[in-house]
Amino acid sequence: MSRQPRAWQRMLSGRRLDLLDPTPMDIEIEDIAHGLAFVARWNGQTTGEWPYSVAEHSLLVEALFRAIAPGQHPRWQLAALLHDAPEYVIGDMISPVKSAVGESYGALEARLAAAIHIRFGLPAVLPARIKAAIKRADRLSAWAEATQIAGFSRAEADRFFGKPAGAHLKGLHIAPRPPVDVRAAFTRRHAELLAAIDRA
Repeated sequence: MSRQPRAWQRMLSGRRLDLLDPTPMDIEIEDIAHGLAFVARWNGQTTGEWPYSVAEHSLLVEALFRAIAPGQHPRWQLAALLHDAPEYVIGDMISPVKSAVGESYGALEARLAAAIHIRFGLPAVLPARIKAAIKRADRLSAWAEATQIAGFSRAEADRFFGKPAGAHLKGLHIAPRPPVDVRAAFTRRHAELLAAIDRA
């Protein structure tokens, strides 16, 4: 008798997350923070003593989202922090590989994102205007990362990520930190945003 292939991953919290049919009840912020803090952006091809993690990137995107879209409800700031949260189980795949894999990757990512959003009180699918603002912050972050730690020239970064407008990157210095520090910072920011949502 053939067995179904295993489609779940056991988390350090003890949760078993079904990757093909994820449920909000199996999602914990500690697992997300831990996973993202140990997933390297740019396939690890960055300068410094530590990999630049998806958790670090997520913190930067959330800060840039607040800068480019001031006055947004804290729930949308939380959405920005969690914009790459599915990568805690599926990893960070660079854009050329995503294109090669095709629609199946996007569908898997969307299912995970919906479950994560619901777990933390967000709509499964974000409003288009919020999604667009987060994407803008994401591209700003990518441009800064590309030019500061991933070896891109400014001209290359302009071509792939768009020339940054405004002063949102002025004075920004990216310095990758140890995963344990980034994990703590991500968890702390998540707690701050949940408290802000409760007060709003």
